Amino acid sequence: MSFLNKFISRGQKENKQPIYIVSGLPRSGTSMMMKMLSSGGLPVVMDSIRQADEDNPNGYFEIELSKKLKDGEVKWVYEASGKAVKVISYLLEYLPKDMNYYVVFMEREIKEILASQHKMLERRNEKSLISDEEMTAQYNDHLRSVKYWLPRQPNIRVLYVSYNSMMNQPEELCVSIVNFLELPLDVKAMREVPNPSLYRNRS
Repeated sequence: MSFLNKFISRGQKENKQPIYIVSGLPRSGTSMMMKMLSSGGLPVVMDSIRQADEDNPNGYFEIELSKKLKDGEVKWVYEASGKAVKVISYLLEYLPKDMNYYVVFMEREIKEILASQHKMLERRNEKSLISDEEMTAQYNDHLRSVKYWLPRQPNIRVLYVSYNSMMNQPEELCVSIVNFLELPLDVKAMREVPNPSLYRNRS
């Protein structure tokens, strides 16, 4: 029995495909992954509220409603069957439990995430309210927690993808992602998305 059939046997309606979630910490490469999946042929759920800018020249690929998952705003999730949705890792636990998810979880070195966040805040004339040391500790605590939680969810499959590795060996990782999602995506189109010139905060 395939993994998808196992999903169905747990009670999911046969006409409902899994939802393909792209997740991770902020500035970890989630927008890039959403563009890769979109370029590969997977429909994505997004709105046009947050436009492309200097921090994300290719766009954010977000839906604002995802930020309200914690408030119980989940009706839109049921309409995302068979599509890709970007959900930050802090909100994964609020996804409806009666749907099934393939999660592509982006990982990136914390130092690079912090550097990227600082540059984004500078462009907005803002400053972080806590130190890098505190933020690093918070991020590491959160990642330990979410990585403990994810494999214990019967309705979730997860693949961890290194942003740093994606910038160096995209073709190999694209194949791994397609195999994980079990979808006939265009690997060549996906592979062309990672742009070394946008890898501006190397550790």
